[in-house]
Amino acid sequence: MKRFNAIGTAVLVILFGTTTLGYTQQEQKNDKQEKPDKQAEPAQQRGQQPQQNQDRQQTQQQQQNKNSQQHAQQQQNQDKQQVQQQQQNKNSQQHAQQQQNQDRQQVQQQQQNKNSQQHAQQQQNQDRQQVQQQQQNKNSQQHAQQQQQNQGRQQAQQQQNNNKQRFDQQQSNHPVQQQRTQQQQIAQQGEQRGDWQQRRARNFDNEHRTWQQRGGYNGYRIPDSYFSSYYGSGHSFRVYGLPFMEVGGFPRFQYGGYWFSVVDPYPEFWGEDWYESDDVYVAYAENGYYLYDSRYPGRPGIAISISF
Repeated sequence: MKRFNAIGTAVLVILFGTTTLGYTQQEQKNDKQEKPDKQAEPAQQRGQQPQQNQDRQQTQQQQQNKNSQQHAQQQQNQDKQQVQQQQQNKNSQQHAQQQQNQDRQQVQQQQQNKNSQQHAQQQQNQDRQQVQQQQQNKNSQQHAQQQQQNQGRQQAQQQQNNNKQRFDQQQSNHPVQQQRTQQQQIAQQGEQRGDWQQRRARNFDNEHRTWQQRGGYNGYRIPDSYFSSYYGSGHSFRVYGLPFMEVGGFPRFQYGGYWFSVVDPYPEFWGEDWYESDDVYVAYAENGYYLYDSRYPGRPGIAISISF
């Protein structure tokens, strides 16, 4: 067994030596073949060096161009961003200015509205005060008018009472007047006859004028209640025997407390002694007073004016 191991070891040594020798020879052969290549390599490298430099420069130039383009693009982007920022700032300023203007206009509008409301309120107050003042004036006028009406009513009532007393006194004194002396009666009859003869119309229709034609009645108006009690067609009288006078060329007689001025000539168809023989009465017609003769019903009366 030990012999077999020794033989094996010897074989292995021989094989290893043979292999090592072959490998050494092969390396020497390879070194001989590689030396001419290494000697030719510097010449080839010298021919390729300018081309590599050009390629490197071209690459560097391309890189520089690319960097320049990138820088230019970046600059353009920056400029664009700057312009956009400036535009945004401008827009923001314009918007802020517009907002300020709107706020200012709103404030002005609010002030105007406030002023308008104040003016409207003042106008309403003035109108209210004016209406109140007008109402007060109206009330004052109504009160004053009421007082005047009351005073006028009282005065008219007092006047009616006075007239009634005078009228009653005249009626009570009438028998005494009838007992006057014949000389006084003749004298008054002659005086009245002369005055009435001067007032006799030649053509009554042409010479007569109504109160409307005269521009309206402007004398005293007898209160209706008193007038209906003592005047009208149901209360006739005779002019003769009543107080008589002539004023301004117009005959006047007193009856019932009032003086009656005859402003029209009496009709030519009335008798010459109508004032003594005819029953006459005072009536209100066509916005004025007229004296009618009961002897001639339906014929126009003569215009008369009333005073105290």
